Amino acid sequence: MKRLSDERAKILFEHLSKYIGTNVKQLIDRPDGTYCFREHRDRVYYVSERILKLSECFGYKQLVCVGTCFGKFSKTNKLKFHITALYYLAPYAQYKVWVKPSFEQQFLYGNHIPKTGLGRITENAGQYQGVVVYSMNDLPLGFGVLARSTTDCKTADPMTTVCFHQSDIGEYIRAEDTLF
Repeated sequence: MKRLSDERAKILFEHLSKYIGTNVKQLIDRPDGTYCFREHRDRVYYVSERILKLSECFGYKQLVCVGTCFGKFSKTNKLKFHITALYYLAPYAQYKVWVKPSFEQQFLYGNHIPKTGLGRITENAGQYQGVVVYSMNDLPLGFGVLARSTTDCKTADPMTTVCFHQSDIGEYIRAEDTLF
């Protein structure tokens, strides 16, 4: 496992701040220890420094993964978060979208959220802002990007897409072989 290059670290922290804002520091300096991000085969892992030291005795080819996979860099250096990061990002999310129970299944199948499927939305969220999508029971379902700002959603047509689908917990079943 190697350290992220400066360029990739910048991309990661910009992507994280899109979803959790200034709470990135809380993600690294946690009460149960210090955590860091490491790269292994173009994937970004979130791992405790204590566990990272223990993993140093394994070779590059012997190591499958250490920690939680947060996402993967494409060949063009774009980062896509995996659903495995949801558990860590959801408590720190600045902007949230709640989906009506009748539309939860559609979101979990990978569809975007129209205004008719929108239950609630955090105030003052801008267009193209990263959001965590919740069920009405406050269960995190996945990630999305707002297609319209909060003020635009109030006046939008009922069938207009208000949140683009990025990732959801249905991926555990749909893409289990490529997730890790």
